[in-house]
Amino acid sequence: MDDQGRTPSSSKPILYVLDTNVLIHDPNALLNFEEHHVALPMTVLEELDKLKTGKQSIAADCRQAIRLIDQTLGDASPSAVEQGVPIQRGKSGPKGFLSILMSQRNEPNRLLPEHLNDNIIINQLLELRATRADLDVVLVTKDINMRLKARACGIAAEDYSTDQLVDDVSLLSKGYHSVNGSFWDRVSKVDTRQERGRTWHRVQLAEPLQAVHINEFIIDEQGFVGWIKGVRDGELLLLDLHQEPLLHQEAWGLKPRDIHQSLALLALLDPDIHLVNLTGAAGSGKTILALAAAIEQTMVSKRYRRIIATRSVQGLDQEIGFLPGTEAEKMEPWLGAITDNLEALHMDDESTHGSVEYILERVPLQFKSLNYIRGRSFQQSLILIDECQNLTPHQMKTIITRAGAGSKVVCLGNLAQIDTPYLSAPSSGLTYLTERFKDFPHGVHITLQGVPRSVLAEYAESHL
Repeated sequence: MDDQGRTPSSSKPILYVLDTNVLIHDPNALLNFEEHHVALPMTVLEELDKLKTGKQSIAADCRQAIRLIDQTLGDASPSAVEQGVPIQRGKSGPKGFLSILMSQRNEPNRLLPEHLNDNIIINQLLELRATRADLDVVLVTKDINMRLKARACGIAAEDYSTDQLVDDVSLLSKGYHSVNGSFWDRVSKVDTRQERGRTWHRVQLAEPLQAVHINEFIIDEQGFVGWIKGVRDGELLLLDLHQEPLLHQEAWGLKPRDIHQSLALLALLDPDIHLVNLTGAAGSGKTILALAAAIEQTMVSKRYRRIIATRSVQGLDQEIGFLPGTEAEKMEPWLGAITDNLEALHMDDESTHGSVEYILERVPLQFKSLNYIRGRSFQQSLILIDECQNLTPHQMKTIITRAGAGSKVVCLGNLAQIDTPYLSAPSSGLTYLTERFKDFPHGVHITLQGVPRSVLAEYAESHL
């Protein structure tokens, strides 16, 4: 559902109290609680105020949240702000109320020591519950530990899940359907045609595949690979991809090691695909494939004018300002994965270091912070975003919308390695992107398999 709201256990109205991290996760969160009353503790406003300045990525989210709060409260009187101001939601008119919680400092209701802001908020909710027995008070926070503390004190608490589209990431599309035996055994009717050297099949299946979407692939055990280019009324339009040419593709000297890497490289090199989303375990080849395809298309085919590489790392935006040097020099330690993969691409050269230095000098490769990406629009650029699993859905949207005419965005991530404390695999922006773009005709998602990095890495991935 689009709005967050639960069915009350009683006939009492619900008061949802939002934590700071909810507004950072989604600056428009207060609009997503249907007809319910939303309240912000004064402590939350103070935290937003502290975080709103600076160049870190959360500062922009804080400023956006503050602007919405200000717009909603308008010129309401102090008493109206405390009681609740109608929330204007587009052209549909007011729906729900927003208020600011003022602490009464009622000593008997304070269970937790107030050296932490979380404790201050929970104590305030205890006071509110004692004075407003007519309300069901619910704390909404992305902080699991705060939810546990609130529940221990008798306060109902839940996660903010409005932008969470799936509950189980195992249900996410892998980008392909593996079929046992021969795919053609499932086909009840087929119409095949040749067009410009390509073979197209329009098929009806006797045994339908589950959850089929455009730009997914069908792979069977007999070597057939089909690219789904149309889904309508039980019919699939398939582009026949021959496995041998796929496995012998090459980008900047790099060849794919398996069929899944082949499909990823096909999408990375296809000018009609504007978004490529690669997920998979560490060492499955996400970064090296993306980098090889990016260099190929800027140095050889000249399809893009430049490569912009960035990554989401917990703490990166806060700490980058304290590192010496230019922005590129500050970013380089965080983008070691890029330079490591450049070395891997040139490992067989007489001088690997010299080749990497040459590439860094000649290739229009720019290392940029996420803040730089958010505020710009890029034309004819290949934007490479690593560690996307650490982005919120809102951050993902602000970055993807930066792509200008002739640009391509490549998102890389591993949902098993989320570093931020306020995200899980189901609430990650990478999961959100995968689910939202599953029907985008110019996007491809591939979950890479195996760990070709080394025998040791493969064993560690499956046994540790």
